[in-house]
Amino acid sequence: MKNKPISAKIAELDPVKDHQEMMFLMGAYSFYWDVERALELALFRTYAVPSISGLLARTGEFKKRPRKRYDDTELILAEILENGYDSEPAKRAFARMNAMHQRFRIANEDYLYVLSTFIFVPITWMERFGWRAFTEKEKQAIYLYYREVGRRMHIHNIPSSFEAFQEFHHLYEETHFRPSPTNREIADYTIQLLLSFYLPTWLHGIGKPFVRALMDDRLLQAMGMHPAPRWLVKMVEGILKIRAWVLRQLPEPQRPHLITQRYRPTYPEGHRIEELG
Repeated sequence: MKNKPISAKIAELDPVKDHQEMMFLMGAYSFYWDVERALELALFRTYAVPSISGLLARTGEFKKRPRKRYDDTELILAEILENGYDSEPAKRAFARMNAMHQRFRIANEDYLYVLSTFIFVPITWMERFGWRAFTEKEKQAIYLYYREVGRRMHIHNIPSSFEAFQEFHHLYEETHFRPSPTNREIADYTIQLLLSFYLPTWLHGIGKPFVRALMDDRLLQAMGMHPAPRWLVKMVEGILKIRAWVLRQLPEPQRPHLITQRYRPTYPEGHRIEELG
């Protein structure tokens, strides 16, 4: 049926066999805005780990070229998601990503944690702010998709189940989140970048508390940031919940929102995978 809701199409699929298709339908149709916002928040969680933020600070990329760093990460992952990880663009994207990572000494445990944020932060976001939460089948599809992505990134010891990976994710944060100057440094550069998508520079001071309103106490403490005023937290949560209610009244999108096709000032004439990063 041409206008069959995307969620109904997803529900008919098997996460074991069809997790790539399910991920594409969720990321490009049903939840495209929410997934992108959740993954931005996932970035902040990785900056709460000094070993990760320290490496990012040493490269200097967030200070010199924050927009390019953001775009490159998003585009590499989008090439894989939109084309399927056995496609030629995805193979080139994996090769580029792995070549970049091999230049640095990165602990496998840190790789695992970053991978886990791509699974569990969007799930939490949808439970709090989405027009609906992910189903159990969708959660399994997300886990299976990123487990395969992790394998192709040569990440070792990926937990063998959704539940085991979730336990790792929470335990890692309990033991590795701690304050560090580089945490705050990288977070500040990223906040400025994200606010630049929506506000002129002179309004960034007003926008920063809105970003902090989406962060939990553990994350804020590791960043060395003060919590947003309670009234602002309630207001931001209320706005997002109203948005979710409105979306529930509307039909789901029938056209894909493709990240690779979006205009970017970083690449005004389009990007080449081998130039990313």
